[in-house]
Amino acid sequence: MPQFEFLDIEVLKFGSYTLHLGNVISALLIILATVIFLMVIRRIIERPKKLIQTQIDNKRKHSIYLIVKYFVWVLSLLFVLEALGIQITIILAGSAALLVGIGLGLQNIFADLVSGLFLLFEGTIKIGDIIEVDNVVGRVIEINLRSSELMTRDGVTIIIPNSKFIIEKVVNWSHNTDSVRFLVDIGVAYGSDIDQVTQVLENCMNDEARIQKTPKSFIRFKNFGESSLDFQLIFWTKDAFAVEDLKSDLRKNIYRELTKNGITIPFPQRDVHIKTQLNRQETQA
Repeated sequence: MPQFEFLDIEVLKFGSYTLHLGNVISALLIILATVIFLMVIRRIIERPKKLIQTQIDNKRKHSIYLIVKYFVWVLSLLFVLEALGIQITIILAGSAALLVGIGLGLQNIFADLVSGLFLLFEGTIKIGDIIEVDNVVGRVIEINLRSSELMTRDGVTIIIPNSKFIIEKVVNWSHNTDSVRFLVDIGVAYGSDIDQVTQVLENCMNDEARIQKTPKSFIRFKNFGESSLDFQLIFWTKDAFAVEDLKSDLRKNIYRELTKNGITIPFPQRDVHIKTQLNRQETQA
């Protein structure tokens, strides 16, 4: 039709390949449609009906969206190439040797990409989880195909290849639950009233708002130490990311309350006996 003749305008010509304005417009429309479609999908996944919301937790929703996003973009890219008149099969066949060489040189990157897909499908690690890897504790703030971002307690962002989560040991403190159990050790002097100590420690945990009431925290008489009676405070909290601050505040309160009740926290003491050469000579004489 005459009114659409402008679509046949040549934008680029390279050998036997000719790119027309209509091809460019079609590719742009496909990209625009993909963006709009993903916006709608994200809105549906993240704000579902109440029935669906009870079956899928918030962390899992984002993983589902990322899987859909990557899949849709792959399909969209194929359609864009087709709209531009580029045959993907010809490209793959013509560059097979190049792809093999690139694959050998980028094995680690491909391993990270595959690991990223496993993480998203399995859901063993989700955004918002508190994890420990390489003795570093942090909160997962982003999961991408090749790498993930971890925010440490010091506010530092660490970028970790996804393959590390698959082949190495990773501790997920918040897997399947928001509550995490923690311990605090305390020693009191021999001769202290055990029942009084237990009551003081229980009161300290009950006064701490960040410690959960259910499961109920409790005190364990751990051991007869070398210079102290050793107790252990066991409690659960949802504030696992900042638990070290919680422990610090709890220890401060424990020290104040023990001091107020006349209960002593001992420190190791040693009796040192020194024998000089002169003492040995006097003994011999």
